[in-house]
Amino acid sequence: MLARDIGISIGKRLAPAFTIDASESQLPTKVDVAVIGGGVVGLSITWRLACRGLIVAVFDRGRVGAGTSLAATGMLAAAAEHEPGGEDLLALGLESQALWPKFRDAVETDSGFSLGYRDEGTLLIALGRDELDRLRFRFEHQKRSGLDVYWLSGNEARALEPGLRPGVTGCVLCRHDHQVDPRQLIPALVGALRARAGRLIENCPVSALDLDGGRVVGVITKYGLCRAKTVIAATGVWSADGLLPSGIDIPVRPIKGQSLALRMRRQTGMLQYVVWTEQVHLAPKDDGQLIVGATMEEVGFNPSITAGGMLALLDGLHRALPSSEEMEIEAIWSGFRPTSDDDAPILSETSIPGLLVATGHHRNGILLAPVTAHIIETMVTGGPISDLTRRFGLERFCQSKKPQAARGGRK
Repeated sequence: MLARDIGISIGKRLAPAFTIDASESQLPTKVDVAVIGGGVVGLSITWRLACRGLIVAVFDRGRVGAGTSLAATGMLAAAAEHEPGGEDLLALGLESQALWPKFRDAVETDSGFSLGYRDEGTLLIALGRDELDRLRFRFEHQKRSGLDVYWLSGNEARALEPGLRPGVTGCVLCRHDHQVDPRQLIPALVGALRARAGRLIENCPVSALDLDGGRVVGVITKYGLCRAKTVIAATGVWSADGLLPSGIDIPVRPIKGQSLALRMRRQTGMLQYVVWTEQVHLAPKDDGQLIVGATMEEVGFNPSITAGGMLALLDGLHRALPSSEEMEIEAIWSGFRPTSDDDAPILSETSIPGLLVATGHHRNGILLAPVTAHIIETMVTGGPISDLTRRFGLERFCQSKKPQAARGGRK
């Protein structure tokens, strides 16, 4: 995602700067694994491999973590995201959700930084009779899927969050749907990777893969060649930009999202839970920011902030939280979710020996970061691949009929 400054300060939305290797003299000539893409997914993979004692480097075309990951909301919402047809994706999300506490502890220990992890839970609320019926249907589907969710009346929801509109008619409490702060997660992953002697190279786009005898043997950058036994493409929304060899089709496209951040104060109300409505989701952060997101727009790579997008967000916010009209707007931005043709991630070896892909996470990149890192680590180190993992392979798009079980929901 690309932050857009249109007259409102965005400084408080950005993560702290960190020093990254980016010169010819500092380019490693040889590593065990080269990871292309320095977002949460790429950094998580690189850190896990470094923990295994491998020599690793991650290359990013811009600033590490400054794309989709930094502009994300940070929700770990396996239950809230679940919709009919998404059983495999739910299983993957729950597996990753279970990994998150140990992942958090290990990253924080290696880096010395907090991830801004909050475990209050997530509230899905209905406003009006029509929304109540749809939310009840969603709740019943969640229960049939074995999820630990609870139905609350409107009054019970407002007892948890008094600032919600009195017209709340029903609520689903997802206790295990937590959140982190991407502004803290990115520097923490960078610090953890550096503590494990991983190399980070920013402003260094990989222009091509180095192939020898049909096998990938390295990456070619503007600073020269870095040889690698294994290359992992974790390039997110840029996965289809022509980097990969002919014959490897990565069906990933951008879904634009516009978001904004406001400043909560005691006099304007302080949310504790993540709150979802049919229009928006609201994520309160430790420093008092309230993130409101996000639109879903099929407009290619057009990053424009639009009046319609902002109107939709502000209207959805006001319908849920009337006191928000007194909150100061601190930042607005837009960006792109890397979305596969079935809205599920692609975690896969390829037809090119030594080349793996980890992309297409849609809006679940932060939720799925721990399990993605574990799966790719297993592939690199030659461990057993689970049946669930195989369902997210690249080959599923080569079949004449796509398996619906891997689908995720759209908003």
